[in-house]
This record gives sequence, structure tokens and C-alpha cells, in this order.
Amino acid sequence: MSKTFIIAEIGINHNGSIELAKQLIDGAVTAGCDMVKFQKRTLDLVYTQEELDKPRESPWGTTNREQKQGLEFSEAEYDEIDTYCKANNIEWTASAWDVPSQLFLRKYNLNYHKVASPMLTHDELLETIAEEGKHTFISTGMSTIEQIEHAVSIFEKAGCSYELMHCNSTYPMEPKDANLRVIDTLRQKFNCDIGYSGHEVGVVTSCAAVALGATSLERHITLDRAMYGSDQSASLELGGLNKLVKYVRAVEESLGSPVKQLQPSEVPAMKKLRKY
Repeated sequence: MSKTFIIAEIGINHNGSIELAKQLIDGAVTAGCDMVKFQKRTLDLVYTQEELDKPRESPWGTTNREQKQGLEFSEAEYDEIDTYCKANNIEWTASAWDVPSQLFLRKYNLNYHKVASPMLTHDELLETIAEEGKHTFISTGMSTIEQIEHAVSIFEKAGCSYELMHCNSTYPMEPKDANLRVIDTLRQKFNCDIGYSGHEVGVVTSCAAVALGATSLERHITLDRAMYGSDQSASLELGGLNKLVKYVRAVEESLGSPVKQLQPSEVPAMKKLRKY
């Protein structure tokens, strides 16, 4: 079995702090993750004026706009992220929520792209991503098979490599809602690699996804689940991230071969215990 590609989703859990983002990158590197991921939005394209004007108390002000602006990194900060990830030998990407954000990310010549579940039906965005030809992870939360088929057709038409990620878009998700058997359903339906993007508390469900053949695994990470932020409660603290990566690698090793044969490690016990 090949190694599961593990993505540490920093998302907006950096709370607008580049130093906090670097601490999370450090945690992902230490744990042995393959990539970290952020989120990029052009607020006036993603949200209506009415939504942005709604009252919302946050560390940055009293409206939705102020809260969301506080969570967006500037170009200079993304430059710093790019430099920091390269220096620490870890891939990075960001899920764009609009076309200008995706075009902005082209500056960094990223090796991977990500389609967030809410964006799976945004055809123009998917076409913009697919035309780059970079391997793209496509989360399938809150989507029907027909919607997934349509998204896949865009990537296949563009000849762009893709990987679907089974997902339930509940934050946090109850294990009973994981429906991990859908991993095999998607694999048979689309004949492609299938990953898992999890929002549950703990690591058991994610490890089970790997045992069922998930080729990639994405989990939100945080320094402290009690911090301000809508995604914190569905995230792993760095100690949990370390456990997850360790357990996933153990699961991969444990799966072994489908061939039933006498293992060399069994020979001493066989000689000692098998009389007949």
C-alpha cells in the first residue's frame, strides 16, 4: 500500500496571525504531514453585502465583514507562507472560494490544488483550477452523486488529474454520520483515488478511512480547540495530529498483503506449538 497523503488544514485557524500560522506549519512538519492548506476568499464575491453587514462580535470588530477581513492574509503574508513552507520542505496550497483568489494563487506555482465542498458546484472556479493541470483534491461534502459527476467531467475534459475526497460537512461531525463505506462507492463509481476529509473529534474515524483505502487524508489543525473560530472545535490539536500520523502509518503497515502465507515471524511459534 502506498503512503496516505496527509494534509493538515490550517484553514482560518490562524486567526489572521502569520506567527500562529507558522507555529501550525511547524506542527505539521514535526508530525510528518505532506502538506498544509489555507483558505483564500475575495469577500465581496463570496458573500452578499447584506451578509457582510450583519452584526458579529469578533476580535476585529462588530460586523461580519470585519471578522472575515481579519481572517484573510495579504499578499505579503502569503509570500511569507510560501517562503516558510519551502524552507521547511512541506507542500502548501489554499482552497480558493472564487476565481480571482484562484488566479492569485497561480503566483506561487503550487503543486496541488483543493476544491472545498461548498465550491464543488462553482463551474467557473472548477474550470479555472482544472486548466492549470495540477493534481486537485475535490471534497464532496453536501453534494449528490450527480453534482460530483458534473464536477469530475470538468476535470476530465481538461485532462487534469484529480482525487475525490469523501466528506461530511458538519463541524464537528458525529462518527455515526461519517458513512465511510461511501469511500468504496466513490472508488467504484469514478475509478479514481478516493481520500477522506474529516471534521470529527478524535482520530479513530480517520484511521478507519485509511483502513478502507483512503489515499489522502485531510484534518483541520489548531493550537487550542478552545480558541476563537468556527472551525476550532472540529480540529486536532498538535498532540492529536502527531497521534493521527503515527496511527495512520501503523494502519498502512498493518494492512500488509492480501496473500495468505506463513510469515517468517510465525516460524518460532510454529516450531514450539504445532505438534501435529
